[in-house]
Amino acid sequence: MNRLSLNDDDKRVRQWFVEQVKACGCTVKVDQMGNIFATRSGSNNSLPPIAMGSHLDTQPAGGRYDGIVGVLSALEALRTLQDHRVETYAPIAVVNWTNEEGARFPPAMLASGVWGGAFTLEHGHSRTDASGKTVKSELARIGFLGDTGCSCDANPLSAHFEVHIEQGPALEAEGLRVGVVTGVQSMNWYNVVLRGREQHCGTTPMHMRADTLLCAAKMIQAINAQALSLPGSLASVAVINSTPQSINTLAGRVQFNIDARASSNELLVQLEERLEAACRDIASKDGVQIELWDRIWQCPKTAFDDTAVEMVRQSVRKVEGGKFKEMISGAGHDSVYTARKVPTAMIFIRCKGGISHNPVEFSTQEDIQAGANVLLGAVLRYDEYLKERDLAK
Repeated sequence: MNRLSLNDDDKRVRQWFVEQVKACGCTVKVDQMGNIFATRSGSNNSLPPIAMGSHLDTQPAGGRYDGIVGVLSALEALRTLQDHRVETYAPIAVVNWTNEEGARFPPAMLASGVWGGAFTLEHGHSRTDASGKTVKSELARIGFLGDTGCSCDANPLSAHFEVHIEQGPALEAEGLRVGVVTGVQSMNWYNVVLRGREQHCGTTPMHMRADTLLCAAKMIQAINAQALSLPGSLASVAVINSTPQSINTLAGRVQFNIDARASSNELLVQLEERLEAACRDIASKDGVQIELWDRIWQCPKTAFDDTAVEMVRQSVRKVEGGKFKEMISGAGHDSVYTARKVPTAMIFIRCKGGISHNPVEFSTQEDIQAGANVLLGAVLRYDEYLKERDLAK
């Protein structure tokens, strides 16, 4: 699937989503970043809604479950409430967050980041894709540049719950359907630009070259080695571009990105220092200049709210008979930024082979059903928690 944020397919799925939630009796708001909030009334509509959120955009070669499971599970939970005429205390909302993947408009989790105060609206609107189109212009083009303020203050929530495929192998390896996510590891992205010399491949002796692409290859190998040497850390290079792209001319300029993650903020700082030192050492030996080393995105480790997580625990005990795993997420999610403002928790479901960001990504109907039931149970428990809290005042 290739439903990049704000492309024509994204427009179509957004329109479908709005139709579905309106059929459930929801009111719909679209904010300035295109986030869609579909809200079902409760008995106390002075309260901000309890939200169930995720995303409908995908990677360029993505699967049909990453993010999508979260939105559709929330939609099914909403339908269940409607079909059974359940009146909740607080309003209940389903949220489709814009540009979670960051594949078209880096960085990831952009619109939830604006809502959560990590980025300004101006920053969010001005992000560009490879062709120079901005988020704001593409939101306007597809008809989802809303007028509701994109902030927790302008459009508050009482809590945020998210179902997501694990995107890793742990649940499958342990024979479990569901994981209770207590937080998300620390993450940084970097943009690196190297400058060497364009030279003729056939006339430049091997020992007299400033081969920028070869230097980058050595750096990529060193980046991998540094992460392997530091338990609890990960580092990857998945994007690389070289110029002038001529078969008989040595590359004079190379740009690549680094994705670095670690189990703690302190460990990520240590990893960053090691990566940069290793790359600068290689550049010096190869006669290549590091023209740019820029941290383009930083997301500290996130701990989810104790009460919200406990509601998920109680729900999964009911749904799965206590069979679950407590987990730290290795991937970033919109819940990282909602957690900055409101009580937040996540639910993982297993995916086949732990494979994600890939067309073969797969979760069974039974696993999706388990996750959706845990989600609904957690939301109803949090709703009861809010009711009891208010009665005690």
